[in-house]
Amino acid sequence: MSRLASLAIAAGLALPMSAQAADNYKLDPTHTSVFFHANHIGYSKVFGLFRDVSGEFTLDEDNLSANKVRILIKAASIDTNEKARDEHLRSPDFFNAKEFGEIVFVGTRVEKTGDKAGKLHGDLTMLGVTKPATLDITLNKIAPHPVPKYNKVQTAGFSARGTIKRTDWGMKYGVPGVSDEIALMIEVEGHKQ
Repeated sequence: MSRLASLAIAAGLALPMSAQAADNYKLDPTHTSVFFHANHIGYSKVFGLFRDVSGEFTLDEDNLSANKVRILIKAASIDTNEKARDEHLRSPDFFNAKEFGEIVFVGTRVEKTGDKAGKLHGDLTMLGVTKPATLDITLNKIAPHPVPKYNKVQTAGFSARGTIKRTDWGMKYGVPGVSDEIALMIEVEGHKQ
């Protein structure tokens, strides 16, 4: 469902601006957010997020095919601001977080669509199933971080948006009352290593 969202974060990492060839970055979990929403019986959109997201990426502005992304999301970290619903989402009806604790997105190819925009193509693994997923990504900024505690480390920020059909990964519970199509919204900051 929203695991794709987590994977979408990875997408944002694939577009370089001023990076040197093959710079390696690690996600800053305090400034990375993976959100999603699903339609609830046509009445409203229910929003949620994953609180435990990590990963890394490489940026090479001269060779987009060399850019790599790996995002790891802990399924049990799902939070929709409703305890009983979150427990249900962790159950075998949805994410089955005990058996499939991690959602992983691996970016395999970047397709540039504008100066600061592109499509990140990759593989999303959720519930033990790996399927292709694509995210629209926007490069927000690459520059030395101005906050003293980051010691001017080169930082890259991206936004990613996309949709997935959760049934493609075998998550069928509640369809169509709870929408099959899940919208993903990912905001990422990564620090050069």
